[in-house]
Amino acid sequence: MSAIRNVGIVGLGKMGLPMARHLLAKGFRVAGCDPVEAARAAARGAGVAIVDTPGDLAKVSDLVIVVVGFDQEVETAVFGKGGLAESPRRGLIVALGSTVAPRYAAKLAERLGASAITLLDIPLARGEAAAVAGKLLIYGAGDEKAFAACRPAFSAFASDIFHLGAAGAGQVGKMVNNLILWACISANDEGLRLGEALGVDQGKLREALRHGSAQNWAMDNRAENSGMPWAEKDMGIVLHEADLARLSLPLSGTVKEVIKGLKIRMGLGLPRGSGE
Repeated sequence: MSAIRNVGIVGLGKMGLPMARHLLAKGFRVAGCDPVEAARAAARGAGVAIVDTPGDLAKVSDLVIVVVGFDQEVETAVFGKGGLAESPRRGLIVALGSTVAPRYAAKLAERLGASAITLLDIPLARGEAAAVAGKLLIYGAGDEKAFAACRPAFSAFASDIFHLGAAGAGQVGKMVNNLILWACISANDEGLRLGEALGVDQGKLREALRHGSAQNWAMDNRAENSGMPWAEKDMGIVLHEADLARLSLPLSGTVKEVIKGLKIRMGLGLPRGSGE
């Protein structure tokens, strides 16, 4: 498999733009597309070649990384008008950096395979700050030879890269990570509120807990202050996949509701259908 030199990015927002900057700094040729003019302008200013559609990227890239928010946006970027699957360059590899349902990622790999496109499943973790620092975490999956060929490009923006199996396995890794993250946020919130109700300052208690067995990433980084925009999506994926696997996860259902309550108390918005 030939070396990756030309990288395309679908989605030049908070994650995609810093990833593009790191790729450029490592000597890769980077092109990108985004429906938002401000994102295109910022990327152009950073040295990214801007094209109109994902399909345009597919014609000039060895690797296209998709960094959009939801399954439907992925579907449009890949199979919509001007999508990646329309007329791709021979040997194109598509890396899915978005968080989607594992079964959707596995099916997407099959559908792209019919067009001789290789899908790598690489959901990204650690968020915007890590993207800017070039220290993202990749839960990777898919064809091992293609993954190895893309690893130098991935290393431009990720400090920890794991390969977990066939396409879909990366999304399983991200899904489990997110479940445990939201469970930690839920436990942190209830524990700190209990402490406060019993007369202990939350700030002092948090600092003490960070030095004991209750320490966790969400507590260290005050993850609840992120706005938690993906909580409902993440927990919806968890519960749907558990249903399909005929697996009872009662804690997961409780976590979904605890996070909803926390967001309401913090005055944060909820998705439509979640009480908004």
